[in-house]
Amino acid sequence: MSKNRAPLRRSRDDRVIAGVSGGLGIFFGISPLWFRLAFLLSLLPGGIPGLLIYFILWIVIPNEEKSSPIPG
Repeated sequence: MSKNRAPLRRSRDDRVIAGVSGGLGIFFGISPLWFRLAFLLSLLPGGIPGLLIYFILWIVIPNEEKSSPIPG
């Protein structure tokens, strides 16, 4: 049983900084709020772990392509 899942992309519409949490939320089918909360909590022990993970994901996950306008 396989699901047709959209590829992992950074969101263009649901973004606060770079769209990482929005893209992860779309990919896993849950609210991006949970990913934002997880990144925020990972900043508490000293900041570096949360920022490092976020910046790595920002670099590795490609940006969502613009939807082309409908030719008319």
